[in-house]
Formats: sequence, structure tokens, C-alpha cells
Amino acid sequence: MKELDQIVRDYVDAHRQEMLDLWRDLVNTESGPAQKEGVDAVNALLRREMEAAGMSTRVIPMEKVGDVLVADWDNGSKEAPILLIGHMDTVFKPGAAEENPFRVDENGNAHGPGVLDMKGGVVIALYAVKALQAAGYCKRPVRFVLAGDEETLHQSSNAQQVMADEVRGGAAAFNFETGYPDDGIVVGRKGGSIVSFAVEGVAAHSGIAPEKGRSAVEEAAHKIISLQAMNDIPRGKLINCGMVSGGIGENTIAGACSLRCGLRFPTMESKEELMAGCRAVADTVYVEGTKTTMKIEMVMDPMEHTEGVQKLYELVEETARDIGYGPVHPFEVGGVSDSSIAVVAGVPTVCGMGVKGEFNHTEKEYAIVESLFSRAKLAASAMARI
Repeated sequence: MKELDQIVRDYVDAHRQEMLDLWRDLVNTESGPAQKEGVDAVNALLRREMEAAGMSTRVIPMEKVGDVLVADWDNGSKEAPILLIGHMDTVFKPGAAEENPFRVDENGNAHGPGVLDMKGGVVIALYAVKALQAAGYCKRPVRFVLAGDEETLHQSSNAQQVMADEVRGGAAAFNFETGYPDDGIVVGRKGGSIVSFAVEGVAAHSGIAPEKGRSAVEEAAHKIISLQAMNDIPRGKLINCGMVSGGIGENTIAGACSLRCGLRFPTMESKEELMAGCRAVADTVYVEGTKTTMKIEMVMDPMEHTEGVQKLYELVEETARDIGYGPVHPFEVGGVSDSSIAVVAGVPTVCGMGVKGEFNHTEKEYAIVESLFSRAKLAASAMARI
């Protein structure tokens, strides 16, 4: 293993400029949520790189958002594959790359839209495989599964199901999402959902015929209190009725009101508790004559900290120690990612394996350039130990 680790180290060090150039090209290719063509351009760029490295690629088309990219390195092994997952889209608006192009400052930090989340991570994943190829690794095949609409939580596509199908049966998965400056490796993430409630009442003049009205706003107010009461902060079970709209004026009893609620849950159990609670509130009538329709707008399952996840983390920790990377530590975060898809599919997964940095999703987003290389070495050597 020491010989392989040395070959990996030498390969990455010999290809630093190539890695930087690809990172630059990816960042300067805009791929925001409204830019399907841009996401697909990133897809095409990566596909060329992967095919040049001897991988077979498939594009799974999405109508409204960026396509899914799947790439396989068939090295002759018949074992379950190692999965490298992530996304090609960013949160930024068109024109962001012109205003804030890729560049490296005097402190060794890279800047640009998506430089941290997560175009640097995609480069790490690709070059980890190239380094393993150089080392003659053939223990397991490797599969990339990269989404084109993670930042919008797959609300306009079936990419979640596509990814679940592609990762099922994998030996382990590495997600190259944002890395943390303190070398935390993500072993758990909350799930999230958006649930809406459309309340129908009976509109009436509030002065002339109040007895004929049935206030949808009043019904919604009762529901908000009941929904918010489901919060269990110590358990990480959260619901926030963050958007309310109803009524047409103070002199009219509201005939309609809508609520949109954000849910967060650390486990599948707490997810089901919240969903069952929401359905119960929707079915309960507080103001006679009103009716409520509940709709689940979006749901991303949690990345639970399973025994398999913990064992994979421990392998990464041991690898970091063996190759002189330095100490890493496990932690759990509130933000969702596609790691949950792999964990729910039964695949042990670690997340946050990408470049290290801060302020993702903002103009201040930056990534530590040296981590592009050190994380590629860590990923390749960890993959070889599975």
C-alpha cells in the first residue's frame, strides 16, 4: 500500500497545473440553476476528460435542468464499485463568472462562482481516479454519478431516482461536496422538505355579512400554531411556517390562505413523525366550513450516521494518518446533499471530501488551492483501501 500511496502522491504532484487548468475551466463555465445549457457544457467538458482517461460515459437527459452524468472506469474487477458522487450546478446567476472569474490570490486561495461548491471537488474525484490508474489499481471498478440540479434539490427533475438507481449496490461512496477548513468529514446530514397547505374558506363582507364567512386566515392561524408545536429542537426535528399569504383586505373575511413550511429532520423516523403530523394538521378542521389541501413540494431524505458510514469514515481517518495528511474528524451538519440518496440506498457514504474553504453560495466563496492536491491524494489512497 505504501508503494501505491507514493505513486498517487507523485502523480498528483506532477499534474498540479492540469488540475488547476481544469478547475479554472469548470468555474468559468457558468452553470447556475437557470442555465441548463451551462450545466450541460460542464457535463460535456467532464465527459471529454473522462473518456480520454479510458472511462465510458452516459448522459441521462433531464428536460428542464442539467443532465445527469454517469461515468464508469472498468478496470476488469467484478467487485462492487466505488462511487464518486457530486453535482455540476451552482447557485449563481448568469454573468457571475464575468464579474468574478476564477483566480488565485496571493494567499493561495481560489475564487469564482462554484469554486468551492463544488467544482473543485469534481476535479479531485477525477484526478483521484487518474492517480489510481497510474498506480495500476484494479481491486474495484469506479463509477461517477454527477447531478445537474442538486442546488435546487431536484425539484424539477427525477434525478433523485436516477441517482438512487445508479448508486445502488455500490461498495462505498465519496461525495466531493464542500470541504471544511478544520478537516471535518461529514458523516451525517439532516433531511429537508417543503410542505404547502392551501386553505379554502368562504369569503364574505366582514361588516355586512360576517356570519356567512369562514375565515381561511383564521384556520391557517390555528394550523400554524399546531405545526410549530411539533418542533423538537433537542432531537433536531424542525418545522418552520415561513411563508403565509391570504386575504384581500381588512374588510373581507378571507376565502383563501396558503402556507409554506420548511421541515428538517436528522433521521427517517423523525421525518415520518413530521410528515404524519403535517397530515394530521391538514385533516383537522378548526374553523367549520374550511377545507385544507396539503402538498409535499420537495423532500430530501437525511444522511443518517449509520454503522457503515462510521466504518467508512474510520477508513478515511486511518488513511489520512498513514499518508501523512494529518488528523481529520467526523461531524454532522444541517445542510442536505445527495449523500442521503446513497445512504438510503444502503451504500456507506462520507461527504465533504472536496476542496476546503468557506462562504459557499456567496460572492466571498473561496477554496484553499493546496487542498485540491492533498484531498486528491487522500481520496485516491482511501479508495484503494476499500
